[in-house]
Amino acid sequence: MNKYVKRYLVDAMGGMAQGLFASLLIGTIIKTLGQLLLKIGDNVVFQFLVDAGNFAAEAHVVGAAMAISIGYALKAPGLVLFSLAAVGATANTLGGAGGPLAVLVIAIIACELGNLVSKKTKVDILVTPLVTIISGVLLAVLTAKWIGLGASSVGNLIMWATNLHPFVMGIIVSVVVGIVLTLPISSAAICAALSLTGLAGGAAVAGCSANMVGFAVLSFKENRWGGLVSQGLGTSMLQMPNIIKNPKVWIPVILTSAITGPLSTCLFKLQMNGAAVSSGMGTCGLVGQIGMVTGWYSPVESAVAQGATAIVPGAMEWIGLVLISFVLPAVLTWAFGKLFRKIGWIKDGDLTLQN
Repeated sequence: MNKYVKRYLVDAMGGMAQGLFASLLIGTIIKTLGQLLLKIGDNVVFQFLVDAGNFAAEAHVVGAAMAISIGYALKAPGLVLFSLAAVGATANTLGGAGGPLAVLVIAIIACELGNLVSKKTKVDILVTPLVTIISGVLLAVLTAKWIGLGASSVGNLIMWATNLHPFVMGIIVSVVVGIVLTLPISSAAICAALSLTGLAGGAAVAGCSANMVGFAVLSFKENRWGGLVSQGLGTSMLQMPNIIKNPKVWIPVILTSAITGPLSTCLFKLQMNGAAVSSGMGTCGLVGQIGMVTGWYSPVESAVAQGATAIVPGAMEWIGLVLISFVLPAVLTWAFGKLFRKIGWIKDGDLTLQN
């Protein structure tokens, strides 16, 4: 593999995924846990969990975590590494829904510019942070917004698909949102910006779950229980370096999302009437599933505006939620994976996560 592809896509993207997991995703899990516990009773500890999760998931914190992780993956010297915090915070904040992609591009450039001057002068403690921060923040100011808009333009496709027949819409929304979840783009931010609720929100949950649970099961041979948890409850973005090396590893997951999406919209008629941001979270901390359940009992205002009403879920809703979110993604991806391994499209080690 070309050394630049490995350095800037495989290594850097793998680092970024870990930074995202250690900030936004774990923060979302902590916050969701706190919110669930608060429903049991008002408690200072439960509120602390919500606050801690909110702090960890703030845009500037997430951006800093991703940029530092990218620098660490690129083996940046200390002063460059620490200076990337400001660069990542700026890029992610200005990049909006496409912030992660903006952080990836801008942090790599700022890191390499910092490396050029690192330890080259007697005043390294001034020069290296100065070059890294000024170049990175300037790039962010000039380009992050446009990188973010380009990345989030996928929302136009999603909104177009929501007007199609539920079967076709289920396929397109499930596949597209699932892909976005795994790419360095914020599917949650896009779904929130689009107010994606109702049947389309349910299809989005199906696609995200297919990617997360699918990759967790597909790569169980390589990554065992740690990989199952980190991908199934964390993020499928951890597989992006492996997808770049062998794009075929993504096909079983995409095929699965193309099946579970229309099953969600046409057979089970699952609707996301909770917060729209939950549509783009999948099984991350079970936020997608929790959002769907809370939406049944108490639809959010935007869902009510689209005609949603509170319901008491029956067996069909509960069975559908479990099948679409967990069982079918696991079984279908496992079956497709067995076929792909048999024909040689996926080989042992192709799905091993970076440490």
